[in-house]
Amino acid sequence: MRVLLVEDDPDIAQGVQTALRRAGYEVEWCADGDAGEEAAMLHSFGVILLDWMLPGRSGIEICRTLREMEIATPILMLTARDAVADRVAGLDGGADDYLVKPFSVEELLARVRALARRESAVRSSVVRVADLEIDTKARIVRQAGQVVSLTPRELSLLEALAQNPGRVLTREAILERVWNNDEALPNTVNFHMASLRKKVDPAGRLIRTVHGLGYTLESKEDPSSPDR
Repeated sequence: MRVLLVEDDPDIAQGVQTALRRAGYEVEWCADGDAGEEAAMLHSFGVILLDWMLPGRSGIEICRTLREMEIATPILMLTARDAVADRVAGLDGGADDYLVKPFSVEELLARVRALARRESAVRSSVVRVADLEIDTKARIVRQAGQVVSLTPRELSLLEALAQNPGRVLTREAILERVWNNDEALPNTVNFHMASLRKKVDPAGRLIRTVHGLGYTLESKEDPSSPDR
């Protein structure tokens, strides 16, 4: 699991990174709020560890922005502010948990594990095929961790394929699922499929055309597959 750590104190950051990596997590560290917010918006993480007081954007501002954008990644707020009002403000701002500095490594890891379990249960709406991650609830697509900009129709088309990996969807089935038969022209499917391929599969490794039938989404390239 990938963890984003946004912490400006290099000593704390080093200790947290070491503990997380020893526990088997991949860690990306940002030392200021602006870089942390950008990383959280552009990449996919299992948990975000977010310091409250940061250069640039504060942790609470980042938290609120991510929630406004409907990015639901669990957030553990790290801060020396231990007043009840501060804890309430952090939780109301969108944080899932709150850990007061100084903290023990064992407690930090336990809270990360708890948030990871919660995230795993919530993410039933996320469909993964190869390096694609389609969040059908948040309507966000990422490829290799990078957000991909798709039109609503392209996103619905990709969702239909991803929810049926390895299964051939005919053009008629796609028209029914994605267009509700409002535009009963097979060329409509062809046009949007070509546009989708340019954005998520320019090398032709995932979306395969089954001539005379329709399309299928494969988890990996199959050398024996018919022409794409």
